[in-house]
Amino acid sequence: MGLTLTEKILKAHLVDGEFVKGQEIGIRIDQTLTQDATGTMAYLEYEAMGVPRVRTEKSVAYIDHNTLQSGFENADDHRFIGSVCKKHGIYFSRPGNGICHQVHLERFGIPGKTLIGSDSHTPTGGGIGMIAIGAGGLDVAVAMGGGAYYITYPKIVKVNLTGKLSPWVSAKDVILEVLRRMSVKGGVGKVIEYCGEGVKTLTVPERATITNMGAELGATTSIFPSDETTLAFLKAQDRADVWSELKADDDAVYDEQIDIDLSQLVPLAACPHSPDNVKSVNEIGKLKIDQVCIGSCTNSSYVDMMKVAHILKGKTVDPSVSLAIAPGSKQVLNMIAENGALADMIAAGARILESACGPCIGMGQSPNSKGVSLRTFNRNFEGRSGTKDGQIYLVSPEMAAVSALTGYLTDPRTLGDMPEFKLPEHFKINDNMVVPPADEADMDSVEVLRGPNIKPFPQTSPLDDSIDCQVSLKVGDNITTDHIMPAGAKILPLRSNIPAISQHCFTVCDEDFPRRAKNMGKSIIVGGSNYGQGSSREHAALAPLYLGIKAVLVKSFARIHRANLINAGILPLTFVNEADYDKINQGDEIVLADVRADVEADMSKLIVVNKTTGVEIPVLCELTGRTKDIILAGGLLDYTREQLSK
Repeated sequence: MGLTLTEKILKAHLVDGEFVKGQEIGIRIDQTLTQDATGTMAYLEYEAMGVPRVRTEKSVAYIDHNTLQSGFENADDHRFIGSVCKKHGIYFSRPGNGICHQVHLERFGIPGKTLIGSDSHTPTGGGIGMIAIGAGGLDVAVAMGGGAYYITYPKIVKVNLTGKLSPWVSAKDVILEVLRRMSVKGGVGKVIEYCGEGVKTLTVPERATITNMGAELGATTSIFPSDETTLAFLKAQDRADVWSELKADDDAVYDEQIDIDLSQLVPLAACPHSPDNVKSVNEIGKLKIDQVCIGSCTNSSYVDMMKVAHILKGKTVDPSVSLAIAPGSKQVLNMIAENGALADMIAAGARILESACGPCIGMGQSPNSKGVSLRTFNRNFEGRSGTKDGQIYLVSPEMAAVSALTGYLTDPRTLGDMPEFKLPEHFKINDNMVVPPADEADMDSVEVLRGPNIKPFPQTSPLDDSIDCQVSLKVGDNITTDHIMPAGAKILPLRSNIPAISQHCFTVCDEDFPRRAKNMGKSIIVGGSNYGQGSSREHAALAPLYLGIKAVLVKSFARIHRANLINAGILPLTFVNEADYDKINQGDEIVLADVRADVEADMSKLIVVNKTTGVEIPVLCELTGRTKDIILAGGLLDYTREQLSK
């Protein structure tokens, strides 16, 4: 029986565990990346481990999220990250160099390597045949220190692509179709592996668009084979030497299969407020729009920008529409500036933003009240844009550009014949905004620079013998990390200050939650299914930790958030019977008697007693030997210190 591409790479990197579906395995990590919204905390955690020099093949820190500097906080964080990188062996991509996933794909990604990043869209690297996984900052810190990264051995879904995309139908429509079929929780515990003759028709940037937004499926990662198309891309980046051919065996066995005929796809859009609320442009109908934003790590490549420029050339943006465009990297911006495409965008009335995440993470360009905004981004969760009642639609660059001209959601196929858009044979190479670390001989002389907003990691403690506390919050299904720990220009600068940022925890759902939880001293949270979907931000676990949350009891968890809760020492529990969710209310007093002894004894089924009503509720506490030890120790940082001391 042959192997899938996923299995080949995972087996080559296995350092702990066995290949049994659903069991935990540890893999060696070749590369890491961080971004500045998660990076400061990740490097504080790395420093706390006491490892002087990173032990990966390549680690890169990117500045791309917090580039709106309205106070000293972001600038101080960037200075801190830069100095840590110089001292500890990490490459530093300066603000303005571009979005982490776009730049990493261009300049650092290598087929067949493993990559984890403190950003949920790290699977972008699957576009060139990497096993690239989003993770919490503490997991990334451990990997930089030479530790393994642990995942549940995944199911592998084969997406069999046939045919070729029709004119003005794009890679964005491919992943929207996958989301329409699988939903935002359909990929949990799975890797999505793209195969079939249709793969050959997609460029590396198109493949990266698809793997990038696979994060919205809840999948561990997504991956394409590394083939002649991959080689052509790497050759154009002067990196042909890192290429190797990688593909699944012809007789590989998959757990599931989805068949997609690319020629049958039509332009699609994800409607408010979920990436899987997908409809065709014809189903949505005539929709007046207020704003268009083009860019993000999903759709900001050179070819994306060239398509947009072609559509806008010689025309004018509708006067009722605000159009903002953010090229994904300095490389892309340089190239469209030199070939005239940037001038075409500006002449049409576009507002050109810096090469950064910008509006996607809520850094500016919030739409007007109840405004309809078309965005080429990957998430449209309620309030993520910065406008609580904003109506956000996720679309392709082609649909975004033509709609900006008409003032209405418009089918790009109305543009008529489509010219051929080719990748250049050679990209403009200029890595002058990537700062290499100090030589190992000089690292001790480097001073780490800290600002007053940079606070230490929150205090942790070993798991209590028993947990007896109130329910401080009860929420429903599909709670995102944007609900738990909002982003945006006002809150993101506090990412390195957990006491301050915790005052915004869950305020999207309940403005009184931070005060109530802090006053309770300790408490638990109750939630529905797919709790914690979305961003990898570990602050969605660290802020509750600071506010005294001891356990989270839900119907089901999203993968990364559950791992982050464990890393923070917060007990993750799920209902045995989902109907028992209705037997607990906010304010009820909950008891987990002798919970430490039960966890030590590897008991997976515990009993929660609702002292307020007298009801006993069975819950699952599914911890492996390693995650059990992390919870008992009080979190991954404490556990890692213990292991290093041994």
